[in-house]
Amino acid sequence: MKLPIYSQTVLTDSYGRKIRDLRISVTDRCNFRCIYCMPAQGVIWKRREEILSYEEILFLTEIFVSLGITRVRVTGGEPLLRRGIVGFIKRLSAIGGLEDIAMTTNGYFLADFAEALVAAGLRRVSISMDSVAPEIFASMTKVSALDRVLDGIRAAQASGLAPIKINMVVIRGVNDAEIVALAEFARTHGLIARYIEYMPLDGPSQWSREKVVSGKEIYERVNAVFPLEPLQRHRISDTAKRYRFVDGEGEIGIIAPVTEPFCGACSRIRLTADGKLRTCLFSLVEHDLRGLLRSGASRKHIERAIVEAVLNKEPGHRINEPDYVYPERTMSCIGG
Repeated sequence: MKLPIYSQTVLTDSYGRKIRDLRISVTDRCNFRCIYCMPAQGVIWKRREEILSYEEILFLTEIFVSLGITRVRVTGGEPLLRRGIVGFIKRLSAIGGLEDIAMTTNGYFLADFAEALVAAGLRRVSISMDSVAPEIFASMTKVSALDRVLDGIRAAQASGLAPIKINMVVIRGVNDAEIVALAEFARTHGLIARYIEYMPLDGPSQWSREKVVSGKEIYERVNAVFPLEPLQRHRISDTAKRYRFVDGEGEIGIIAPVTEPFCGACSRIRLTADGKLRTCLFSLVEHDLRGLLRSGASRKHIERAIVEAVLNKEPGHRINEPDYVYPERTMSCIGG
């Protein structure tokens, strides 16, 4: 039974963008060590008491929904690592006003959870799969686990999760030779392949512009083998440019935040596992909702803090500016 939540307003920033999408990280921990997500060494996990409880996340989500959020994506770290995740999804899906609940996962545990997640209310899933070649997959994730991810994809399909997207972060000289292979894999198995440009979120010693394979180049490589035609975005705020295969066998999406920024239509904010509100993936400022919660702040006080934070949302990232500053936290800490 859905719990009633009545929208009081619509979160809007100073540039007129309506904020409808919330990314919720439930843990900073992950069993993979993806090279574009976290440094190879020196990762310090948050202590248990620093992480929001499920009750705290649900309370904040109810506030976000009352302010106009309609879509939630549960992320990590790896969200399926956190105990009680199925029960959390069930309680999350009971919040009235949420139109869509999705999850991003590395797929390692998905075969064990897919059926229960669907029963709890999850509808869509995105699975990180940066290569269909076991050796490249292992070199990027530091885990020899491609077979388990493939098992997770099959379980997700059998459970009725749809659509299922497989995400490849494309890095020149690492996995860019796999671009067409991923499209072929997706076509064959009824999946949506999504390609993501390599972003500077893994620490300043790793990323370089020379390693970025542009969305245009990704399109050209796929189109040369499997001709494509454009599809309309579902919403103007969607991050991916969509293309269908001319022969009708499925579609791909290309997310190009470095070479084709889409900040002007951004509808997203993020809640980190330790209770910080981030108004941009590349924010240099975080807003401490956990501190407000645990200091006994009233619901109205927290609402005002959220509204003010969103009002000051950045106009866009500054990846392409000479004064670009790396966020203090890597992607694994921020949440996908």
